[in-house]
Amino acid sequence: MIHNYSSIYACQDKEAIYIQKEDFDFRPPFFHDADRIIYSLAFSRYLDKTQVFTYQKKDYLTKRITHILYVSKIARTIARALGLNEDLIEAASLGHDLGHCPFGHVGEAFLNELSLKHNEGFFNHNVQSVRILKDIENHGQGLNITLQVMDAILAHNGEILKGKYEPKTKTLKEFLDEYEKSYVDKSINLKIQPMTLEGCVVRISDLIAYLGKDIEDAIRLKLIKETDIPEDIRKTLGTKNREIIATIIKDIITNSKDKNYILLSPKIYDAINKLKAFNYQYIYSKAYTVREKDHIKKMFKTLFNKYLLDLNSFNKNTKIVKYYLAMNEKYQKNTYERIVIDYIAGMTDDFFLKEYNKISKTKHNRKEVHNDIQNL
Repeated sequence: MIHNYSSIYACQDKEAIYIQKEDFDFRPPFFHDADRIIYSLAFSRYLDKTQVFTYQKKDYLTKRITHILYVSKIARTIARALGLNEDLIEAASLGHDLGHCPFGHVGEAFLNELSLKHNEGFFNHNVQSVRILKDIENHGQGLNITLQVMDAILAHNGEILKGKYEPKTKTLKEFLDEYEKSYVDKSINLKIQPMTLEGCVVRISDLIAYLGKDIEDAIRLKLIKETDIPEDIRKTLGTKNREIIATIIKDIITNSKDKNYILLSPKIYDAINKLKAFNYQYIYSKAYTVREKDHIKKMFKTLFNKYLLDLNSFNKNTKIVKYYLAMNEKYQKNTYERIVIDYIAGMTDDFFLKEYNKISKTKHNRKEVHNDIQNL
């Protein structure tokens, strides 16, 4: 089942690099990676993790799992048109947000504050996604995912828009150096380039997947109206999510065919940049009220301190100690602070809320917690 992809710039299956020696079955390496990721414990938690909106009990709102599937579909569409390795792209797409903690980017910011305060370095969800696959899953043994897939995940930061995405050749050592330095140097995470053209496709697909969909969600929640989107953006990209996706994908394919880079035309690049700025001003900045953010921050601090206390007292009846005891000896050598960060980052929103409610002995479901916040 080894494939030869039509583009001379595609990453071939025979180029797959592993940290540990791997015994192959009939599945190609990147196809195998996708299987391991989709059957991981972390993948199952996508189902109840926030994409943008948390305190909105609406069935139609995008959850983290739906975003993941959108990224995978968009990226594989581009890959097929450009003759790239769809297996590598699928695996990286499915794994790219495993490290997202409860409450999306708002939760990430608060966990980052706690991580820095306790000398554990910067917390970034892309770095945590790699950590999950490399050092947490399978009781701390990891899943032995290929370098190319982990690199695409590490470099997927879709918040940083570029007009041109070029792969940067790197060794396993160089990848591991980037990964380790991301904890201590804030600028590293902003500079990481994918080592494959497939990684470049995943990176731009992450952005394509959420731009228009977040607008649709915001319109349904009556945060904005279609006509609020500046006319020049609508004329260039379209208004509906399907129009925005189709326009950008066609532009990428037209400008990137038979090239060793992914290129956006200046017109589309400018429109995406403006739409991204619009989303931040009118959607993301309004996804949580100040009270909600304050309460979420309080919950993160409460859980962090409680779990750290449980580990230090080593109460075997607590969840965090049971988690610790289920991990292998290598993982147990981590600091207690790092273990608490891993544990909280792996939580679904509802489990996080239930744990906080248990500690604070207050409300026990998302609607009641929301009402509680409004009454602060």
